[in-house]
Amino acid sequence: MSGSQWELPPELCCRPMAFVALTGLDVTYNAVHRAIWDAFCANRRADRVPISFKVLAGDHEYPKCRTKRTSYEWYIPKGILKTGWMNKHLNLVPALVVLFYELDWDDPQWKEKQSECATKVEIVRTSLQGRNTKVAVVLIQKKTPLPPGEDLVASERASSLCNACDLSGKSLFVLPHTDHLVGYIIRLENAFYEHAQTYYYTEIRRVKSHKEFLNKTTHQLLFVRHQFKIAFFSELKQDTQNALKYYRTAYSLVHELRAHETNMLEIKTMAGFINYKICRLCFQHNTPLDAIAQFRKHIDLCKKKIGSADLAFEHTAWMSKQFQSFGELFDEAIKLGLTAIQTQNPGFYYQQAACYSQDRKLTAQQLCQAGAVCPIPDPLDTPTGGLDFYGQRAWRQGHQSIDPPDPEKERTGILALQIKERDVPHSELIIALLSNAVAQFKKYKCPRMKSHLMVQMGEEYYHAKDYTKALKLLDYVMCDYRTERWWALLTAILSTALRCSYLMANVKDYMTYCMELLGRASTLKEEQKSRIEKNLLKVLKNEVPDAEPDCEPSGSSAAAALWKDRMALSGSNEFSIEVQDYVPFIQCKARFLAPSFHVDQPIQLQVFLRADCPHPISFNKLSVSLSNQCYNQWCVVEASGQDTMLLTPGETSCFSFNFVAKTQDVGKKIEMTGIELMLGSGRWVFLSWRGAGGDAASAHEALQASRSARPRGPGAGARPEGAWDALTIQHSTMIISRVPKISVQLSHQPPALNNEMYCITLSIQSQEEGVAREVRLTAGLKPGQDANLSQATHVTLDRGQVCDASDPALLPDIPLGDLNPGHKVEQRVYVRCVSTGPRVFLFHVAYSINTSVDGQEIDCNCHKLEPLDRVVVDIPFVLMTDLLSSSPWPLLLHSSSLQLVTMATCTPHPLSQLEQVVLQTGECASECFCLQCPSGAEANGTVATGQYVISWRRESSSLDTPLVHTTVPLPHIPLENIPLYIHAELPSFGRVRETLPVRYHIENRTALVQQVEMAVEPSDAFMFSGLKQVRLHILPGAEQQMLYNYYPLMAGYQSLPQLNISLPRCPATDTHTLRRFLPQRIFVKPQGRELDDASIAAA
Repeated sequence: MSGSQWELPPELCCRPMAFVALTGLDVTYNAVHRAIWDAFCANRRADRVPISFKVLAGDHEYPKCRTKRTSYEWYIPKGILKTGWMNKHLNLVPALVVLFYELDWDDPQWKEKQSECATKVEIVRTSLQGRNTKVAVVLIQKKTPLPPGEDLVASERASSLCNACDLSGKSLFVLPHTDHLVGYIIRLENAFYEHAQTYYYTEIRRVKSHKEFLNKTTHQLLFVRHQFKIAFFSELKQDTQNALKYYRTAYSLVHELRAHETNMLEIKTMAGFINYKICRLCFQHNTPLDAIAQFRKHIDLCKKKIGSADLAFEHTAWMSKQFQSFGELFDEAIKLGLTAIQTQNPGFYYQQAACYSQDRKLTAQQLCQAGAVCPIPDPLDTPTGGLDFYGQRAWRQGHQSIDPPDPEKERTGILALQIKERDVPHSELIIALLSNAVAQFKKYKCPRMKSHLMVQMGEEYYHAKDYTKALKLLDYVMCDYRTERWWALLTAILSTALRCSYLMANVKDYMTYCMELLGRASTLKEEQKSRIEKNLLKVLKNEVPDAEPDCEPSGSSAAAALWKDRMALSGSNEFSIEVQDYVPFIQCKARFLAPSFHVDQPIQLQVFLRADCPHPISFNKLSVSLSNQCYNQWCVVEASGQDTMLLTPGETSCFSFNFVAKTQDVGKKIEMTGIELMLGSGRWVFLSWRGAGGDAASAHEALQASRSARPRGPGAGARPEGAWDALTIQHSTMIISRVPKISVQLSHQPPALNNEMYCITLSIQSQEEGVAREVRLTAGLKPGQDANLSQATHVTLDRGQVCDASDPALLPDIPLGDLNPGHKVEQRVYVRCVSTGPRVFLFHVAYSINTSVDGQEIDCNCHKLEPLDRVVVDIPFVLMTDLLSSSPWPLLLHSSSLQLVTMATCTPHPLSQLEQVVLQTGECASECFCLQCPSGAEANGTVATGQYVISWRRESSSLDTPLVHTTVPLPHIPLENIPLYIHAELPSFGRVRETLPVRYHIENRTALVQQVEMAVEPSDAFMFSGLKQVRLHILPGAEQQMLYNYYPLMAGYQSLPQLNISLPRCPATDTHTLRRFLPQRIFVKPQGRELDDASIAAA
């Protein structure tokens, strides 16, 4: 068989269509004929009949028809299906031959042309002798024909032409070459299709007629052959239901054949062909479950039919092709509209095909001898260059006996197949299948399956010696396995990647994988880790490492030469490896000892290192990078001279660093931006961690340590690793100002009286060890209070002069000079208040002092703080007043009233809500008024509200004591105008799973017709019925109502579904402005349970 013997023949995979041959057309030199041919073959839409057209010469030689067999009594078939049979009926033997001839009904040379046409028809019939192929004639005419029955000359001459050509009236057609050529062509196609249907029906009848001559003793192969042919003709006839029925029969018959080593391949080949047809038709009929069931049955029946043990790789190749073909069919059906799911998609079939291809490669490696030479002559060569029957051997075609005719030929044939299999690029086949599977699993969101197959692809690239692509794939999936902590799988992948990097002599990758394989995530044995550490140390000394085990000797020798070249290059002796995303063999954690430091304290940080390799590892330098780079020089530890620093496996090494912060960094955060560890002697490698260390596994380990740190009872001990895991990372610290050592005392006699020069004495005493320089005082009214207070409060240091409006409310930076240790200074401040009310004063003392931190002098600035105690036009709104009694005696409120200026009350004669209310000291009384701004007020401005008048007296006073009337001016109110007013009408509460009717009233407040777009947002707490989205037009001054039935789903206070409203004619008005008049929440009661009479009686 040919090298592509496992590929399904294209004539099997294509959609069978009726074959119609067109003769008499000169498509090269005749423009009319070319236009006719283009109309047949160009832009064939799906609604046109399925016909395959081909232009042939008039004297074309069609395949000769064999003499029809009248008896099968002594006939022994040589095989099941000939290799050329499907192609013959698809492309060589037409169901209909159509002769095109230019002839008009009124042609002056009618008789001569009629005779010529008849001659051409006879030539076609002669070349088709013995075939049931139909013949038809199409007359190409220049004029549009008259309707049937009106042109008597045409009828007479058509009958004459049919007699001359021995044609029926249904086989003669007229094709006018006019503007409507395509329409005529489509009508012709339909007529051709009917003739082709008749031909294939005749062929089916002919094949069926042979059944009565067959017996099941010697003609088992013919039963399968005939059923396959009937099914194939049914497909050509587009009768797919019957085709499926006959294919199923043929499939059952092929498994009834007596199977032995000499015909096993032929049986499996035909079973695969028929199974492909059945599955394809099942998908075409939209019955994918039937296709899957048929394929599973097919695999179960064939997976143990291995055949010759010396050619076992052929069986795995055939199985791989079965799964691949079904995966392609499945994928094609999905593209045509079939829906697949995560657990049943083409990826599984591509994956299984790849598994069988891998088995094929292993079997071929075991069976195919490396030094064998192909025998001469080649037993795989045939006189015709191909096989007569599908699935047979080239050296014994047509042989159906159990024993081979010539054992020597059988041996050389098997040897030739083994030698041929040796040259097959197995890895390329496996990678292509795995790539298809990965694409499918990615499409159906199966990340773990995708990662698993990508690992297999990487390993195949390794076997194919494409190490660059192998590393690219393996690096990609390592991240997933680190994240999910599949340490055993990660170790296996890293081992493969290490071999790839060694064979490529990729120094940086080799060291990276060595470091991770030595780490705590690696599941390698100690002796393996020792070997890897030894190789790593060799590379760090710029020496060639030992070859990795499991590498081919030829590859190892080539790699050793590459390593020697790498070591000779002096310019590439420094590498930087970021290990944050790996699990390296050196762990690193760093922390500041406190989340914040005062500027006069030394900042302390610690770096912890721990080695997980089998043997001690030395390093030369450790450095920490900070966000402020000027501190980096204090965070370096370096080996002196030839000595190196050593990390002992399993032990934690701590390195401490101190430095003094700069005063300009007060209030700023200092962060660790990176940690760098330098290894090596002849070659230097810098391991770098971002931030304060950690790696891909440390976060999970810290979480586990925090859980295990919980007390578990008396005597519970901690693991040695627990102390390391419990180390927390503190990557940043804050620099805060120095704590001031100074006391500030205030002396005064409150309350301050109106217009008096109120004296506040400030006493400042230094508790510093040095001189407090440039002491400055800021005194006065604390900023941020009512703006009117700053106009009514004046501060001065001069007691001899009464404050006036020229004096400020706050005196900044009053110089007090220097203050020696233990000394005190006093300063009097005079305050004059021209209005009553509470005020908060601020006294701020600042000074400078020199202090020493770790022998360094810094200049600190210290501070000490000491504190002393819209309305819419024509829309109703609520005004609420609060009265707080500061009187030590109970007060009786007699009445209260509003004196409105612009506003109007919504209640005609409002009564006081505070009448005869008694207020004790510290009690508060509130009162509400419903007001409305009339439409005449100017919008987008402010208006005066009016005054609030309270009448009161002491409760203990007699009834004839005059009342005190206190008038409080009300604030000015900003106004706005809205084009639309919307409010809701709904019950005060709802109940779970009971209808809650809500009616929205929408009123147009403008003089224009307003277009309103409303949409109700979905809510988890409610279902609702009503228009979810609606567009309304509301006339000026008119009102529109919208009713919704809400259905509460949860009890408690629930947010109502939000109403989104937009006004295209008023884009400045947003949804929030209109929605503020609507209730946002409602209380939903739980669903009650009705008590029946029995439960009442029981109670």
